[in-house]
Amino acid sequence: MDVSKRDAKICLRFPGRRAGSYAKTTSTFGSVTTEVLRLRQPLIEAKVTLVVMEATGDYWKPFYYLLEDGPFELMLVNPAHARNLPGRKTDVSDAQWLAELGAHGLVRGSFVPPQPIRELRDLTRLRTTLIRDRVREINRLERVLQDAGIKLSSVATDILGVSGRAILEALVAGQTDPQVLASLARMSLRNKTAQLLLALDGRFTDHHAFLVRLHLHVIDQLAANIAELGARIDDLVSPYRRVLTLLRTIPGVSERVAVTALAEIGADMSRFPTASHLASWAGGCPGHHESAGRAKHVGTRPGNNHLKAALGNAAIGAARTKNSYLQSRYRRLAGRTSALKALVAIEHAIITAIWHMITTGADYHDLGADYYHRRDPAKTMRRITKQANEIGLTVRFDPIA
Repeated sequence: MDVSKRDAKICLRFPGRRAGSYAKTTSTFGSVTTEVLRLRQPLIEAKVTLVVMEATGDYWKPFYYLLEDGPFELMLVNPAHARNLPGRKTDVSDAQWLAELGAHGLVRGSFVPPQPIRELRDLTRLRTTLIRDRVREINRLERVLQDAGIKLSSVATDILGVSGRAILEALVAGQTDPQVLASLARMSLRNKTAQLLLALDGRFTDHHAFLVRLHLHVIDQLAANIAELGARIDDLVSPYRRVLTLLRTIPGVSERVAVTALAEIGADMSRFPTASHLASWAGGCPGHHESAGRAKHVGTRPGNNHLKAALGNAAIGAARTKNSYLQSRYRRLAGRTSALKALVAIEHAIITAIWHMITTGADYHDLGADYYHRRDPAKTMRRITKQANEIGLTVRFDPIA
């Protein structure tokens, strides 16, 4: 099936009259629900055993969701893995090419989670998008303040905190006196009154007030939508609370990271035979580029960008978690290679732990910050001795009584 926005080209591949030969027929069906449902019967009558389609944008979803409960195997493939030959690119030839690849087992199906996980994935991805939109809107608000000569962000850490919001609303209401504005500061910001007097002395006009009011309205609306999504997500993850509790025990994995990981990979690890398969699918392992016996340097494999971003945040948090194995591993690797490569290694360790924990249901077991010292004490002693000798000292090791 070569799927597009308007229709889909269907190529049926079936045994021909002679032994070992195969024939093909091609037809076209629309992409509306009625046409997709009408497509099921010809496939069933032809005793189709495998349906292969490309993951083209979001156009594959109506076909996949309406056909996934049919009496045949449904395979969604990556377009990069099923690219047709140059100069032979048409919708019909693409459908025929997909049929050939599927018949000979030359493509692998993409991971499509069950409906509950798909719904959770839609919500978590939308929440991430809205959070990014809110950050962009705050940056736009900051540019308006800079245009007006209001340097609030140079004094206040959060311009939308309790003090910052009160000052902005007063500006929108027409108050431009720095003394009055500075008096609205609360808590620790009251200790910076002198700096606020200078930062709030600008040329804030009605034009700036109009723009700030619009930006604040958009920010409030986005915040309300994010909160509503959060409540909806909490309802959907209630059957998976045990899994989330397990994932939260991994250093650096917050509630949001755990929910994102669950939404992207689901709670059934049978789709990934080993932890290495999951790490590869997530893009948390190095790629390979070898030619003529020479291996070239390449970055990480392409993978699930949403999961990779969540793992990146978790890796940063794990690298800052004191007295943990992951922090010790990060420091050990960062000193040898680079901080970025060390974070990728921590991502790999986290996704590997996630696979084992979901598969076995076991709690996370931290190896400890002194794991490498306990694993090879002699190596640790040699390193300490070498460092002491470099500064002109000698070292003697005595066992603790």
